[in-house]
Amino acid sequence: MSENTNTYKDLFTPAAILVAGGMISLSILSGGSLPTVPSQGLPAQVGELTNVSDNTGATAPVVTEDDHIRGNPSAPITIVEYSDFECPFCRQFHPTVQQAMEEYGDQIRWVYRHFPLTQIHPNAQPAAEASECVAEQKGSDGFWQFADAMFADQARLGTAFYREVAGQIGVNLAQYDTCVSSRKYEEKVTSQQAEGVRLGITGTPGSFVNDTPVRGALPYENIKTIIEAELQKL
Repeated sequence: MSENTNTYKDLFTPAAILVAGGMISLSILSGGSLPTVPSQGLPAQVGELTNVSDNTGATAPVVTEDDHIRGNPSAPITIVEYSDFECPFCRQFHPTVQQAMEEYGDQIRWVYRHFPLTQIHPNAQPAAEASECVAEQKGSDGFWQFADAMFADQARLGTAFYREVAGQIGVNLAQYDTCVSSRKYEEKVTSQQAEGVRLGITGTPGSFVNDTPVRGALPYENIKTIIEAELQKL
């Protein structure tokens, strides 16, 4: 092989990388998007794709009486999910955790924490606050009914839809309206998001299965593997 050929090969790889990078940048600037990566979530700051999972060493959140818990309150496995009602990846992840709840029964409790990505999801914060106004009257059961409805019909997110669902759940709508208009739960929502950031959450859905951090909307088989590993620790 000639010296010229070797020189060409040495230059080709970095040049190809630069060209590919330029094409990606051009796609973003022109309104295009990166190829979709399955089962990933949106980061809080930039709206790009994140890694599906990692082990950051972050401390798992402590569950309190203020949390909305679904399932056995004393379950040995706790899934704490930081989520956004407008996030498409959260919608994708919602039935995954529901499936885990069905399979593992009393072994799992599911805790929802708010993490609205307001810079890209304008409906996320209002929906979160509305959910808390429902919970004020109907407790965690009412909250989870509201959450299920949001993810089941995410395209309808908006003030009228929140009120419609609240009425179906059976809240006093006059009390609900006062709660929403006063933004009574704005601080609760933003404080949960701030706590998530402190715990290393960078996008939605961002979760913990006991002490194991989970980044993104992992498929059910991945979640099942994590749950089984946690059960083995007990």
